[in-house]
Amino acid sequence: MAERELIDRDKLVLIDLQFHGFHGVKSEEKTLGQKFVVDVDAWMDLSVAGETDSISDTVSYTDIYGIAKDVVEGPSRNLLEAVAHRIASNALLKFPQISTIRVKVGKPHVAVRGIVDYLGVEILRHRKDVGGDRQELH
Repeated sequence: MAERELIDRDKLVLIDLQFHGFHGVKSEEKTLGQKFVVDVDAWMDLSVAGETDSISDTVSYTDIYGIAKDVVEGPSRNLLEAVAHRIASNALLKFPQISTIRVKVGKPHVAVRGIVDYLGVEILRHRKDVGGDRQELH
């Protein structure tokens, strides 16, 4: 699905989640840790939940929050790309209702010569049917 096709579709939105983690390639990052900021957009059909007003017909954003928290506060990774990918993969594997997910991970405290809000990565992952009940992530 092209990114433009996602604009008018339903999605869960989690913005400005903040966690303390130990990711990075520098030894100080792995020992002292730092703040990470995460945004997640999870595309899925929310029409049934809108009609029924039942949590069982959607994915709880607190569950997605928990995935992000577990990954960011979990084992150290060298790259933000790996952190974002792990969040996206875990959410897609746990919730088959999610068709596409965007994860943005930022570091507000980066040693650069300049003023920045944060530096980071943003990834977009799609679920594609590969026949039968098998799912493949892209």
